[in-house]
Amino acid sequence: MPDLSTLADIRTALAQMPGPDATAQAAAQDRNGQLTKPPGALGRLEDLAIWYGAWRGDGRPRLTKPQVVIFAGNHGVAAQGVSAFPSEVTAQMVANFRAGGAAINQLSELAGARLDVHALDLETPTADFTQGPAMSEAEVCAAFAAGWEAVDPSTDLLVTGEMGIANTTSAAAVAAALLGGDAWVGRGTGVDDGGLARKAAAVSAGLAANTERSGLGVLQALGGRELAAMAGAIACARAQRIPVILDGFICSAAALCLWAEDPQALDHCVAGHLSAEGAHGRILEALGKEPLLSLGLRLGEGSGAALAIQVLRGALACHSGMATFAEAGVTDG
Repeated sequence: MPDLSTLADIRTALAQMPGPDATAQAAAQDRNGQLTKPPGALGRLEDLAIWYGAWRGDGRPRLTKPQVVIFAGNHGVAAQGVSAFPSEVTAQMVANFRAGGAAINQLSELAGARLDVHALDLETPTADFTQGPAMSEAEVCAAFAAGWEAVDPSTDLLVTGEMGIANTTSAAAVAAALLGGDAWVGRGTGVDDGGLARKAAAVSAGLAANTERSGLGVLQALGGRELAAMAGAIACARAQRIPVILDGFICSAAALCLWAEDPQALDHCVAGHLSAEGAHGRILEALGKEPLLSLGLRLGEGSGAALAIQVLRGALACHSGMATFAEAGVTDG
């Protein structure tokens, strides 16, 4: 693992990331053109298979070891009354994940994915970002490094999920800082009108109290440990050419911090789904990511991305398993 002790160290690591394997990409494109189907008949499944093969360095790729990683963190901004649930729910849900009782457990099992859960200093919430930075440089770098270390080098697909009471407020503040505009806050866990107003006020106060607008600087000032860890895991995956399926609003806000440092930083990622959290689509539009699914999900946990693993499995099954015209003895055109 590279030294990630400072934001400068992280920026150095991000600047040294590899791109896709051009030879494998060409081989995957060539194979796609020879499969027993009309050109383009499988739509986005064809693009997905070629994208995946290019990042894995294999013109006929298989998906065998997906990994889902959930990061949990607590937020000081919860004290502003921005959530319908108290902060102790974060630890309670971590216990539920570890006991196998959450939605993400079921969807990970269905996808054949390893599931790991990392609780990040839950007893020490981040600072209230309406008063100043949520984390020190050392804290955000430690969380980023924890995310980096959580990725299994042998995995061939990564999904990152999260749990953290008040983290939709954090994600909204991150998006507002990096993309500008307003109307980034939504109802999250289901806050009433008063809670929604408090969220909007907290985001406005956070932007006023923290003027840093670089990607990593915003992650430190307005993010949370779980957002920083997701960013670290996504970056680690890029360093090892492991494709990533992004989850919903909070995961996409974490990824946005990498994109703000380098618009090509997420080329190894696809968007798993469009969340019911209204502002998620605006982040995906900024990232240039078209979601694979749109099912009205707003749970987090990595659930939408884990479900989208099935779509990628379908794409690869067709690409790598179908016969070519020559193999099948079918006349091509």
